[in-house]
Amino acid sequence: MRLSQYFLPVLKENPAEAQIVSHRLMLRAGMIKQSSAGIYSWLPLGYKVLRKVEEIVHQEQQRVGHIPMLMPTLQSADLWKESGRYDAYGPEMLRIRDRQDRDMLYGPTNEEMITDIFRSHVGSYKDLPLTLYHIQWKFRDEIRPRFGVMRGREFLMKDGYNFDLTKEDALHAYNRHLVSYLRTYERMGLQAIPMRADSGPIGGDDTHEFLVLAETGESEVFYDSEITDLTFGDREIDPSDHDACRAVLEEFTSRYARTDETHDPELFAKVPEDRQRTARGIEVGQIFYFGTKYSDAMNAKVQGPDGKQVPVHMGSHGIGVSRLLGAIIEASHDDKGIIWPEGVTPFHAGIVNLKQGDAEADAACDALYKSLKALGLDPLYDDRKGGAGMKFATMDLIGLPWRITVGPRGLKNGVVELTSRRTGESEELPPEQAVEKLAKIYAGIA
Repeated sequence: MRLSQYFLPVLKENPAEAQIVSHRLMLRAGMIKQSSAGIYSWLPLGYKVLRKVEEIVHQEQQRVGHIPMLMPTLQSADLWKESGRYDAYGPEMLRIRDRQDRDMLYGPTNEEMITDIFRSHVGSYKDLPLTLYHIQWKFRDEIRPRFGVMRGREFLMKDGYNFDLTKEDALHAYNRHLVSYLRTYERMGLQAIPMRADSGPIGGDDTHEFLVLAETGESEVFYDSEITDLTFGDREIDPSDHDACRAVLEEFTSRYARTDETHDPELFAKVPEDRQRTARGIEVGQIFYFGTKYSDAMNAKVQGPDGKQVPVHMGSHGIGVSRLLGAIIEASHDDKGIIWPEGVTPFHAGIVNLKQGDAEADAACDALYKSLKALGLDPLYDDRKGGAGMKFATMDLIGLPWRITVGPRGLKNGVVELTSRRTGESEELPPEQAVEKLAKIYAGIA
C-alpha cells in the first residue's frame, strides 16, 4: 500500500474529547471516527488492526477444537423472557419493537440464543462435548460511554459457549478456555492476568476475568507480584488432556489476583508484603462456568448413557475484540504515538522515501516494496511529497514496528536504514539484508 493512495486522516492536535491515551491516539492516527456517543466507524487503519486481532482469536479458538458460527445482532425477547433475564438485565439492554409489535433486543450477549440452537438440534450425550463460538457486534447502552473503544456502547466481541454432560467435563472446558486465552493474549503482545471475578448478570460461581495492567484501567486490582513473572510461551497443550489444562489453570490462578469486586483483605494479607501489589486493570475477557442455569430454565436436555434426560452443563467465554485495540495501545505507546506488537501491526514495516522524485531513491523503494510483498509481508510505502520530519512523525504516530528509511546518501553507500519503533535503534544494511531481517522477525511470529 502506498500512502499517497491510502486513506489515513491523521490529526496533528490532540482531540479535546479524548481523556485517555488509547482514545487520543486512535483518533489522531486515523483509526476511528465517532459516529455517536460510544459508537465508532472503523477507518481503514483501525479496521486492519481489528481484523488482525479477530483472526488471532479465531485461530486460537479453533486450535483447541471450538467451532465458529455466527448469530444475529437482533434477538427475540421471547428467549430472554424464557430464561428470566429480560426484565432483570437492566437499562443497558437496548429494547426494540418491530413493525409487527414484537419485542426484540440488540444482543448484549447470546446465552439464550445459543441454548435455543442447542436444544433444537442436540438430543444425546453422544453429541457432547460441544463448544460453539462466534465473533459478533454487541450493544450495551452504557450510561456514560467514554474512553473510546474501551467503554463504548457498540463493540465487537467473541463469545463462546460449551455444552457438556457433567460438571467435570464443563470445568475442563473452562480450563481449556483459560489455556486458549493465555496464548491468545500473548500473541498480541499482552500479559493478561486471570483474576477471580464477579459473575454479574451472566451468573455462575466459577469465573475469572483477564486484565491487562494499565494506569487507565477501570478496575482496581490486587495481586501477588509473582504472577507477572509467568508466561505461557510456546508450550503445546493437548486441549483434550484434563490434567494438563488443569495444571495450567492452577499455575496461573494459585497466586492471589482479584478485582476490587472480589478482593479479600484477609487473604491478601497472607501474601508476603514485598509481593503485595495494587494497580489498575483493563478487562479484556472473562470465562464463566454456570452449570445448568440456562439449560434448566430453557429445557436444554440430552439423553444420558442411562437413557434418562438430563440438563447439560454450560459455560460462556468472552473476549472483547474491539476493546483489545485500546488495551494494546494503553500497554504499548510512548509520547510519539502507538507502538504495535508485531503480531497485530496493521503493516509489517513502513518504507520512507527521503527524496521522492529522485530516480534512484524511487527505484530502491519500489524494489523494497516488491521484495517485501513477494515474501508475504505487507509494507506501507510513504511516497508522499514532503519532508522527512513529517514522514517520520506519521510513522511514529501510527506505530509500525519497523521502518526502512531510503535516501540518496545511504544508497551511494549501498545501504538503507532499518529502525525499530520500540527501541529507536537503527542499523544500516544493504536493502536485501533489511528485507531478510524482517522476513526472519515475522517468521518467528506465531
